[in-house]
Amino acid sequence: MPIKAYNPTSAGRRDMTGYTFEEITKKRPQRSLTTALRKKGGRNNTGRVTVRHRGGGHRRRYRIIDFKRNKFDVRAEVVSIEYDPNRTARIALVRYEDGELRYIIAPLNLKVGDRIGNGELAELRPGNALPIRDIPVGTVIHNIELKPGKGGQLARSAGVSGQVLAKEGVYAVVRMPSGETRYIHERCMATIGQVGNAEHGNVKLGKAGRNRWKGWRPAVRGVAMDPNSHPHGGGEGRSGIGMPSPKTPWGKLALGVLTRTNKRTNRFIIRRRGNRRTK
Repeated sequence: MPIKAYNPTSAGRRDMTGYTFEEITKKRPQRSLTTALRKKGGRNNTGRVTVRHRGGGHRRRYRIIDFKRNKFDVRAEVVSIEYDPNRTARIALVRYEDGELRYIIAPLNLKVGDRIGNGELAELRPGNALPIRDIPVGTVIHNIELKPGKGGQLARSAGVSGQVLAKEGVYAVVRMPSGETRYIHERCMATIGQVGNAEHGNVKLGKAGRNRWKGWRPAVRGVAMDPNSHPHGGGEGRSGIGMPSPKTPWGKLALGVLTRTNKRTNRFIIRRRGNRRTK
C-alpha cells in the first residue's frame, strides 16, 4: 500500500505522511461484530495510573476479531477489507458458506472475492489457517497460537510474519518477527502469509496532535524535572543524567534489563531476540 506525502501548508504538514487507503473497500464496520470500548486513561481497576502518558484520543468501537479461526472445513469469501483503529493491520470481513460473518487479520495481497478456509483441508494460500503440523518448513505465517485452541497471539501487527524453520517431534521451530526462535506445538493454528499494511512503519506523524488523536499524552524528559520527581532531574542549567546508566522515575535501571518473569516456558525458547543482558 503506497504512502502519500502532504503538501507543506503548515509546519505540522511539512514532513507528514499518511495512508492512501486504496485497499479499503468499506468505510463503516459490521455493527454486529463491534462492541463498546471504554477509555481507562492508563488506570487499573483500583484507579491507579499503571501506564503513563495515556488519555484522550478519538472515540472508537472495538472490532471483534476471530483469532481462533476454529470454523473448520467451511469455506468463506472475503466481503471487504476495512480499517481498524485499534490495530496497525487491516482487517477483512469474511462470510462463511452458512452465512456467518467474522473479522480476520487481513494478510498481504488478500482481495475482495478471495476464498479462504480453516483446518487441515485448507490449501496453502495466504489467509488460510492450518495446524502447524500441516504447514511445510519454510512457510511464512502469522497469527500464531501459543496454546492449541487459545487463539493467535503472535505476529499480528502490520507487516510482520514468522517462519517455520524445522519440525522436531510434536514441536515446530518457529522464528518470530523479533528474531526469537522457539518451539511451538504442532497442534497450534497459524495463518499462511504476511500481515498486510506492510508500509505502516514508514508513516511519519508530522505533529504532536496526531499522537493525541491516538490517545498518547506528552512525555516529559527526566532531565527537565526536579530531583524529587526523577533521578535524572536537578542540576544547574542543562545537565546530563549524572549516572552510569539511565533510570526510571522509580530508580530502576531503564535499559537492557530483562523483564520476563515466566520461567515456566523458558525451555521452549531456543534463541532470544536481540542482544540482551541475561542478569
